[in-house]
Amino acid sequence: MFYGAITALITPFRNGQLDEGALRNIVRWQIDQGINGLVPVGTTGESPTLSEHEHKRVIEITVQETNKAVPVLAGAGSNNPVEAVNYSEFAYQAGADATLHVAGYYNRPNQTGLYEHFKYVHDNSKLPIVLYNIPPRSVVGLEVNTLARLAELPRVIGVKDATGDLTRPIRERALINKPFNYLSGDDITTVAYNVGGGNGCISVTSNVAPKQVVELQRLCREGKYVEAAQLQDKLFSLHNALFIEPNPAGPKYAMSLLGLCTEECRLPMVPLQDSTKATIRRIMEELDLI
Repeated sequence: MFYGAITALITPFRNGQLDEGALRNIVRWQIDQGINGLVPVGTTGESPTLSEHEHKRVIEITVQETNKAVPVLAGAGSNNPVEAVNYSEFAYQAGADATLHVAGYYNRPNQTGLYEHFKYVHDNSKLPIVLYNIPPRSVVGLEVNTLARLAELPRVIGVKDATGDLTRPIRERALINKPFNYLSGDDITTVAYNVGGGNGCISVTSNVAPKQVVELQRLCREGKYVEAAQLQDKLFSLHNALFIEPNPAGPKYAMSLLGLCTEECRLPMVPLQDSTKATIRRIMEELDLI
Protein backbone atom coordinates (compact mmCIF):
# COMPACT_ATOMS: atom_id res chain seq x y z
CA MET A 1 0.00 0.00 0.00
CA PHE A 2 2.79 2.45 0.86
CA TYR A 3 5.92 3.05 -1.18
CA GLY A 4 8.18 5.83 -2.38
CA ALA A 5 8.13 9.34 -0.94
CA ILE A 6 5.58 9.78 1.83
CA THR A 7 5.53 13.18 3.51
CA ALA A 8 5.40 13.48 7.29
CA LEU A 9 3.26 16.61 7.11
CA ILE A 10 3.85 19.65 9.28
CA THR A 11 0.79 21.12 11.00
CA PRO A 12 0.52 24.82 10.07
CA PHE A 13 -0.40 27.37 12.73
CA ARG A 14 -1.34 31.02 12.59
CA ASN A 15 -1.67 33.10 15.78
CA GLY A 16 -1.71 29.96 17.88
CA GLN A 17 -4.50 28.27 15.96
CA LEU A 18 -4.60 25.50 13.38
CA ASP A 19 -4.38 27.16 9.95
CA GLU A 20 -6.88 25.04 8.05
CA GLY A 21 -6.53 27.00 4.82
CA ALA A 22 -2.75 26.51 4.79
CA LEU A 23 -3.14 22.81 5.54
CA ARG A 24 -5.52 22.35 2.61
CA ASN A 25 -3.13 24.22 0.33
CA ILE A 26 -0.14 22.16 1.50
CA VAL A 27 -1.94 18.87 0.85
CA ARG A 28 -2.97 19.96 -2.66
CA TRP A 29 0.58 21.17 -3.38
CA GLN A 30 2.06 17.88 -2.22
CA ILE A 31 -0.22 15.95 -4.56
CA ASP A 32 0.57 18.30 -7.46
CA GLN A 33 4.27 17.70 -6.81
CA GLY A 34 3.77 13.95 -7.27
CA ILE A 35 4.03 12.72 -3.68
CA ASN A 36 3.28 9.02 -3.09
CA GLY A 37 1.54 9.33 0.28
CA LEU A 38 0.88 11.58 3.27
CA VAL A 39 1.23 11.20 7.04
CA PRO A 40 -0.77 13.76 9.04
CA VAL A 41 -0.21 14.24 12.80
CA GLY A 42 3.03 12.38 13.19
CA THR A 43 5.94 13.80 15.18
CA THR A 44 6.67 16.38 12.47
CA GLY A 45 3.00 17.38 12.73
CA GLU A 46 3.58 18.35 16.40
CA SER A 47 1.04 15.79 17.55
CA PRO A 48 2.15 16.02 21.21
CA THR A 49 0.89 19.62 21.45
CA LEU A 50 -2.32 19.27 19.45
CA SER A 51 -5.65 19.03 21.23
CA GLU A 52 -7.80 15.99 20.49
CA HIS A 53 -10.06 18.17 18.34
CA GLU A 54 -7.09 19.54 16.37
CA HIS A 55 -5.57 16.09 15.93
CA LYS A 56 -8.78 14.74 14.47
CA ARG A 57 -9.38 17.86 12.37
CA VAL A 58 -5.93 17.55 10.72
CA ILE A 59 -6.71 13.95 9.74
CA GLU A 60 -10.13 14.94 8.45
CA ILE A 61 -8.81 17.81 6.32
CA THR A 62 -5.94 15.73 4.92
CA VAL A 63 -8.31 12.96 3.86
CA GLN A 64 -10.76 15.45 2.33
CA GLU A 65 -8.14 17.30 0.30
CA THR A 66 -6.34 14.13 -0.76
CA ASN A 67 -9.63 12.68 -2.03
CA LYS A 68 -8.02 9.25 -2.57
CA ALA A 69 -5.33 10.66 -4.91
CA VAL A 70 -2.68 9.11 -2.64
CA PRO A 71 -2.93 6.97 0.50
CA VAL A 72 -3.19 8.68 3.90
CA LEU A 73 -1.35 7.06 6.82
CA ALA A 74 -2.87 8.82 9.81
CA GLY A 75 -0.88 9.28 12.99
CA ALA A 76 -2.89 7.60 15.74
CA GLY A 77 -0.23 6.49 18.18
CA SER A 78 -0.20 6.98 21.92
CA ASN A 79 1.45 5.47 24.97
CA ASN A 80 -2.14 4.90 26.12
CA PRO A 81 -3.65 2.09 24.02
CA VAL A 82 -7.21 3.28 24.72
CA GLU A 83 -6.37 6.69 23.26
CA ALA A 84 -4.64 5.02 20.31
CA VAL A 85 -7.83 3.07 19.59
CA ASN A 86 -9.88 6.27 19.81
CA TYR A 87 -7.69 8.00 17.22
CA SER A 88 -7.70 4.86 15.06
CA GLU A 89 -11.48 4.72 15.06
CA PHE A 90 -11.67 8.37 14.06
CA ALA A 91 -9.16 7.81 11.25
CA TYR A 92 -11.32 4.95 10.00
CA GLN A 93 -14.48 7.07 10.08
CA ALA A 94 -12.66 9.94 8.34
CA GLY A 95 -11.58 7.68 5.48
CA ALA A 96 -7.84 7.28 6.11
CA ASP A 97 -6.15 4.27 4.53
CA ALA A 98 -4.07 3.13 7.51
CA THR A 99 -2.75 4.27 10.88
CA LEU A 100 0.75 4.84 12.24
CA HIS A 101 1.41 3.72 15.81
CA VAL A 102 4.48 4.60 17.84
CA ALA A 103 6.12 2.40 20.46
CA GLY A 104 5.30 3.11 24.13
CA TYR A 105 7.19 6.29 24.95
CA TYR A 106 7.60 7.30 28.64
CA ASN A 107 5.92 4.11 29.93
CA ARG A 108 9.03 2.15 28.87
CA PRO A 109 7.37 -1.27 28.45
CA ASN A 110 9.39 -4.40 27.80
CA GLN A 111 9.01 -6.40 24.56
CA THR A 112 6.02 -8.32 25.90
CA GLY A 113 4.35 -5.04 26.85
CA LEU A 114 5.03 -3.57 23.42
CA TYR A 115 3.55 -6.63 21.74
CA GLU A 116 0.44 -6.54 23.92
CA HIS A 117 0.00 -2.78 23.37
CA PHE A 118 0.04 -3.12 19.59
CA LYS A 119 -2.08 -6.28 19.68
CA TYR A 120 -4.71 -4.46 21.75
CA VAL A 121 -4.79 -1.63 19.21
CA HIS A 122 -4.95 -4.13 16.35
CA ASP A 123 -7.76 -6.14 17.92
CA ASN A 124 -9.84 -3.05 18.70
CA SER A 125 -9.47 -1.09 15.46
CA LYS A 126 -10.23 -1.63 11.78
CA LEU A 127 -7.53 -0.03 9.63
CA PRO A 128 -4.18 -1.48 8.58
CA ILE A 129 -1.36 -0.55 10.98
CA VAL A 130 2.20 0.60 10.35
CA LEU A 131 4.42 0.35 13.43
CA TYR A 132 6.71 3.30 14.20
CA ASN A 133 10.02 2.16 15.66
CA ILE A 134 11.95 5.18 16.95
CA PRO A 135 14.02 4.43 20.07
CA PRO A 136 15.72 7.87 20.06
CA ARG A 137 12.35 9.42 20.95
CA SER A 138 10.49 6.61 22.72
CA VAL A 139 13.53 5.12 24.58
CA VAL A 140 12.15 1.62 23.96
CA GLY A 141 12.26 0.00 20.54
CA LEU A 142 10.81 -3.03 18.82
CA GLU A 143 13.32 -5.84 18.57
CA VAL A 144 13.43 -7.75 15.29
CA ASN A 145 11.74 -10.84 16.76
CA THR A 146 8.97 -8.72 18.30
CA LEU A 147 8.31 -6.97 15.00
CA ALA A 148 8.18 -10.34 13.22
CA ARG A 149 5.71 -11.63 15.78
CA LEU A 150 3.53 -8.53 15.36
CA ALA A 151 3.67 -8.94 11.59
CA GLU A 152 1.76 -12.20 12.05
CA LEU A 153 -1.29 -10.09 12.97
CA PRO A 154 -3.28 -9.69 9.73
CA ARG A 155 -3.58 -5.88 9.71
CA VAL A 156 -0.01 -5.07 10.77
CA ILE A 157 1.28 -4.20 7.30
CA GLY A 158 4.57 -2.36 7.79
CA VAL A 159 7.15 -0.52 9.81
CA LYS A 160 8.54 3.00 9.85
CA ASP A 161 12.13 2.42 10.89
CA ALA A 162 13.98 5.27 12.59
CA THR A 163 16.42 3.09 14.51
CA GLY A 164 19.41 4.06 12.38
CA ASP A 165 20.30 0.36 12.07
CA LEU A 166 20.62 -0.37 8.35
CA THR A 167 20.68 -4.12 8.95
CA ARG A 168 17.08 -4.02 10.16
CA PRO A 169 15.26 -4.50 6.83
CA ILE A 170 17.56 -7.41 5.98
CA ARG A 171 17.02 -9.15 9.30
CA GLU A 172 13.28 -8.41 9.34
CA ARG A 173 12.69 -9.69 5.82
CA ALA A 174 14.31 -12.96 6.83
CA LEU A 175 11.56 -13.50 9.43
CA ILE A 176 8.46 -11.85 7.93
CA ASN A 177 6.76 -14.08 5.39
CA LYS A 178 4.14 -11.79 3.89
CA PRO A 179 4.00 -8.60 1.82
CA PHE A 180 5.20 -5.87 4.16
CA ASN A 181 5.92 -2.14 3.91
CA TYR A 182 9.51 -1.39 4.96
CA LEU A 183 9.68 2.40 5.26
CA SER A 184 12.68 4.41 6.36
CA GLY A 185 12.09 7.15 8.89
CA ASP A 186 15.31 8.96 8.04
CA ASP A 187 15.91 10.96 4.85
CA ILE A 188 19.70 10.81 5.09
CA THR A 189 19.92 6.99 5.13
CA THR A 190 16.96 6.14 2.91
CA VAL A 191 18.98 5.01 -0.12
CA ALA A 192 20.99 2.57 1.98
CA TYR A 193 17.78 1.41 3.70
CA ASN A 194 16.18 0.74 0.32
CA VAL A 195 19.24 -1.22 -0.81
CA GLY A 196 18.65 -3.47 2.21
CA GLY A 197 15.07 -4.14 1.15
CA GLY A 198 13.14 -0.99 2.00
CA ASN A 199 10.49 0.37 -0.34
CA GLY A 200 10.19 4.01 0.69
CA CYS A 201 10.63 6.77 3.21
CA ILE A 202 8.34 8.74 5.49
CA SER A 203 10.16 11.95 4.76
CA VAL A 204 10.58 15.32 6.47
CA THR A 205 12.52 16.85 3.59
CA SER A 206 9.63 16.20 1.19
CA ASN A 207 7.70 18.93 3.01
CA VAL A 208 10.15 21.30 1.31
CA ALA A 209 11.44 19.45 -1.77
CA PRO A 210 8.80 16.86 -2.68
CA LYS A 211 9.71 16.54 -6.37
CA GLN A 212 13.32 15.75 -5.57
CA VAL A 213 12.45 13.19 -2.88
CA VAL A 214 9.90 11.54 -5.18
CA GLU A 215 12.57 11.29 -7.88
CA LEU A 216 15.08 9.78 -5.45
CA GLN A 217 12.59 7.10 -4.44
CA ARG A 218 11.70 6.41 -8.08
CA LEU A 219 15.35 5.78 -8.85
CA CYS A 220 15.56 3.35 -5.96
CA ARG A 221 12.47 1.45 -7.13
CA GLU A 222 14.04 1.10 -10.56
CA GLY A 223 17.28 -0.22 -9.04
CA LYS A 224 19.24 2.85 -10.12
CA TYR A 225 21.05 3.16 -6.81
CA VAL A 226 24.09 4.99 -8.19
CA GLU A 227 21.88 7.75 -9.57
CA ALA A 228 19.82 7.74 -6.35
CA ALA A 229 23.00 8.14 -4.30
CA GLN A 230 24.07 11.07 -6.48
CA LEU A 231 20.74 12.80 -5.84
CA GLN A 232 21.03 11.94 -2.15
CA ASP A 233 24.41 13.69 -2.10
CA LYS A 234 22.79 16.76 -3.66
CA LEU A 235 20.06 16.79 -1.01
CA PHE A 236 22.37 15.96 1.90
CA SER A 237 22.96 19.58 2.93
CA LEU A 238 19.21 20.25 2.96
CA HIS A 239 18.53 17.16 5.10
CA ASN A 240 21.13 18.38 7.59
CA ALA A 241 20.03 22.00 7.60
CA LEU A 242 16.40 21.14 8.38
CA PHE A 243 17.58 19.39 11.55
CA ILE A 244 20.13 21.89 12.86
CA GLU A 245 17.48 22.74 15.45
CA PRO A 246 14.62 20.52 16.65
CA ASN A 247 12.10 19.41 14.03
CA PRO A 248 9.75 20.87 12.73
CA ALA A 249 11.09 24.41 13.23
CA GLY A 250 13.42 23.97 10.24
CA PRO A 251 10.87 22.62 7.76
CA LYS A 252 8.31 25.22 8.82
CA TYR A 253 10.75 28.06 8.20
CA ALA A 254 11.68 26.56 4.83
CA MET A 255 8.01 26.24 3.91
CA SER A 256 7.40 29.84 4.93
CA LEU A 257 9.98 30.80 2.29
CA LEU A 258 7.84 28.89 -0.21
CA GLY A 259 4.75 30.83 0.88
CA LEU A 260 3.01 27.71 2.17
CA CYS A 261 2.61 28.55 5.86
CA THR A 262 4.00 30.61 8.71
CA GLU A 263 7.10 29.42 10.57
CA GLU A 264 5.07 29.25 13.81
CA CYS A 265 5.57 26.23 16.07
CA ARG A 266 4.17 25.44 19.51
CA LEU A 267 6.17 25.31 22.70
CA PRO A 268 8.41 23.61 23.58
CA MET A 269 9.49 24.12 19.96
CA VAL A 270 10.94 27.62 19.56
CA PRO A 271 11.80 29.87 16.57
CA LEU A 272 15.05 29.25 14.73
CA GLN A 273 18.18 31.27 15.33
CA ASP A 274 19.03 33.72 12.56
CA SER A 275 22.14 31.72 11.65
CA THR A 276 20.05 28.60 11.05
CA LYS A 277 17.59 30.56 8.95
CA ALA A 278 20.42 31.91 6.84
CA THR A 279 21.78 28.39 6.28
CA ILE A 280 18.40 26.99 5.23
CA ARG A 281 17.75 29.91 2.89
CA ARG A 282 21.19 29.58 1.28
CA ILE A 283 20.81 25.86 0.67
CA MET A 284 17.31 26.26 -0.75
CA GLU A 285 18.65 28.91 -3.14
CA GLU A 286 21.49 26.58 -4.19
CA LEU A 287 18.94 23.87 -4.95
CA ASP A 288 16.74 26.35 -6.86
CA LEU A 289 13.86 25.76 -4.47
CA ILE A 290 13.41 29.50 -4.01
